[in-house]
This record gives sequence, C-alpha cells and structure tokens, in this order.
Amino acid sequence: MDNKKPIRKWFYWFSLAIAVVCFYKVLDDYTYIADWISNLVSILMPFFIGILIAYILLNPCRKVERICQKSKRKFIRNKAKNIGVIVVYILALIIIIISVKFLIPIIMQSIMDLINNFQGYYNSVMTAINEMPEDSILKGDIAKDIINNIKNIDLKQFLNIESIVGYLQSVLSAATGIIDIFIAVIVSIYVLLDRRKIVKFIKKLINAIFEPKISERISNYFNETNEIVLKYISSQFLDAIVIGILVTIAMNILGVKYALTLGILIGVSNLIPYFGAIVGVAISIIVTIFTGGFVQALWMGVIVIILQQIDANIINPKIVGTSLKISPLLVILAVTIGGAYFGALGMFLAVPVAAVIKKIITDFIEYRGKLKELKRI
Repeated sequence: MDNKKPIRKWFYWFSLAIAVVCFYKVLDDYTYIADWISNLVSILMPFFIGILIAYILLNPCRKVERICQKSKRKFIRNKAKNIGVIVVYILALIIIIISVKFLIPIIMQSIMDLINNFQGYYNSVMTAINEMPEDSILKGDIAKDIINNIKNIDLKQFLNIESIVGYLQSVLSAATGIIDIFIAVIVSIYVLLDRRKIVKFIKKLINAIFEPKISERISNYFNETNEIVLKYISSQFLDAIVIGILVTIAMNILGVKYALTLGILIGVSNLIPYFGAIVGVAISIIVTIFTGGFVQALWMGVIVIILQQIDANIINPKIVGTSLKISPLLVILAVTIGGAYFGALGMFLAVPVAAVIKKIITDFIEYRGKLKELKRI
C-alpha cells in the first residue's frame, strides 16, 4: 500500500504536466496539433484495424480453444490457443475466398442487371398502375410523385462498373493498402496469441495507479463491458447470417428476382437495430415491385416481416441469450446519435455502448442512494 503512494503521486504530477503542455500547445497552434494527431492516427491505423479484427475473432477463437482443451491428446490441449487462432483464420480466409469467388460476382451482376433493365421494369409498373381503378391509392398524387422521383434517379451515374471500381480503389488506397492489411493481420494474430498477457499488464497498470477499491471497480467494468460488446457483435453477425439465409430461401420459393442479393441486403441491414430492418425491407419491396409486380412484392413483404418477427422473438433471444436490458426508446436514441456522429459503424455499436453507459449510471445512482441512506442512519 505504501509503495503505491509514490507511484500514484508521480503519475498524478506527470499527467498534470503533460495536460498543461498539451493544453498550451492546443491554444498556441491548433492546426499543428490537429495535423499531428491526424498523422499519428493514420500511422497507427493498421494497429487499430488489427485490434478490431482480433476483437471480432476473439469469441470464435475461445470456442475452438475450449474444444481443443477437452481433447484426449496432450499436444492438442497444450497448443489449444495456437490451434484456435489457426483454425479461425483458415475459416475466415475460406469465407473471404467464397465471397470474392461467388457472392460478390452474383451481387454485382444483379445490380448491373437491375440498372440496365430499370426502364423496362418502370414501364411495366406504370402499365399495371394505369390498368387499376381510378380510386386506387396508387393513382393518387403522392404515389405518382414517389414513382416519378424513383424514375428520375440516375442509377447509372452512381452504380456502374467504372464508378464501383473507382469507389473500391479509393477506399483500398486510402484506408487499407496491401502493406496496411498485412500489418493489421499480423497485429491481430499477435493480439489473439498474447491476449492474456495484455489483459494482465493492463490490470497491473490499473492496480499501480488507483486505490484497490477503484481498481477492482474498473476491472469489473472492463470485464462486463468486454462481455457485453463481444456477445453483441458475435450474436448480431450470427443472427444476420441466419435471417439472410431464411429470407433468401423464402424469396427463392416465391420466385423473387435477385433473391440472393436482396437476402444479403436484409441480413446486413439487420445488423442495425430498428432502422436497418425497415430500410432493408423497404428497398427489397420497391425492387420487387419493379421486377415482379405488386402482388409478389406484397407476399414478399408479408413473409419477410413474419420471418423478422420470428427472428426478433425466438431466434435472436436464443442466440444472444440474456438481453442487454435496455428500452426500445434508448436503443432508437443511441442508434440515432451513433449514426449521426459515426455513420453505419456508430449505428451498429450504439446499442452495446448504450448498455454500458446505462449500467454505469445505474450503478452510480444505486451507490449514491446507499450513501444517502447511511447518512440518514
């Protein structure tokens, strides 16, 4: 206890000095500091990506490791951690190869086919609308305005082979060059292999800086936050795969055109709570109206909504296990704020972050309540 006091005192004054210097430099030359931070983030980006990859693959690694630890062979038990990392990376590589070889070409072909035949689909829809009774809701001014706006969208301007390739090239060159990808993968492998040492070091650092009660509380929050985020990420990805497969099968049975592409769209959009599911289904219904007519779109919409309700009430709870215990209103608020500041990634991570913040606030309220009760006594 006495040995920690000089360390904490030194750390306090050192941190204060650094804070004062940083504050002065920010006031003195804000542009220089902003450029310096931007360059530092760019340099460290492969390491951040590597840590993110390791974090996403951590749960699968744990599961493979547990299986290996139950093996009767001593070699497999002793090398469980290494085997877990190798197996997970081989599976990830297989998924990437399958996606590049089969899924992406099908999706690209579907998009290009939709663009090239869009005028024909539009004419078919307008013919069907014109044949409807005059009092039909689809002949109203609002419906006509929506259809005309859809027609006026120049899809070829945004979605053609040249522009898509250009987008991909700009993204690859700006964020993930070949060297950066290589560094990120290597970093992720080392993080997964040395994860226990890293966690042990962080806990030692926390214990050296803070009082025992505070360090214990920080460690507990760290462990709980880690479990919440890990469970959420892994369960949401697994749930997206399940709903994507079910929707694709249902659409194929109905004869919906571009069933695989729309199924993947709904599966991916399902990663974002509330808003994602609505947007995914809405786009799929609009595309089906143009490619298969109103009746097929209606049946498709009904069946997909039923599947999503089954997923929300039966499949998702089974995959996730215990709920994050946050209200729908808080979820919508968190997703809105996360999307406004951090885009799609912010919308995806908003729910676990909101769950963690809610837990911290709830614990603080309970702690203050107990203090007040003790003072009254």
